[in-house]
Amino acid sequence: MAQQHNLMRDIRIDKVVLNIGIGSNEDMAQNAKMLLEKLTGSKPVSTVSKKREPELKLRRGQVIGAMVTLRNKAATDMLKRALEANDNLLKRSSIANSSLSFGVREYIYFSGVKYDPKIGMLGLNVNASFSRRGRRIELRKRKRSSEGAHHKAITREEIAEYLEKNMGAKVGAE
Repeated sequence: MAQQHNLMRDIRIDKVVLNIGIGSNEDMAQNAKMLLEKLTGSKPVSTVSKKREPELKLRRGQVIGAMVTLRNKAATDMLKRALEANDNLLKRSSIANSSLSFGVREYIYFSGVKYDPKIGMLGLNVNASFSRRGRRIELRKRKRSSEGAHHKAITREEIAEYLEKNMGAKVGAE
């Protein structure tokens, strides 16, 4: 008798966060927001510094970047596009703790996006979070319970297998 597939063990993308850090140059903040809106179609938010860093010319509350969070189908589509911009290659060290993080050097690597002289040349960070069905029991307000450690933990190998199978990515060694 063949073993049945357990749907609760399937991995899915929880969210994808795109982030552009610009440092103390506040003029670039608008360009970063325009770029993220152009790439995703969603409205980005500004990120602000939490501490004062005189060496970096940062004051508390200063705009230092832009980010946008995508969920559901938009997250899956954006992760596929970001992987294609990276030639579908990932380092194994990019995967950790049920998440994936990598950078795209320049936005012109995305298919269908052309260089815009007003925006300039900007790169971005892509962070994806993965989860399994049943995660909601820890997050809900009523009858909250804990998710089992074995069910919660998603290993590097499982994420690498998911990316190779569903996204066409090639996860290599360091």
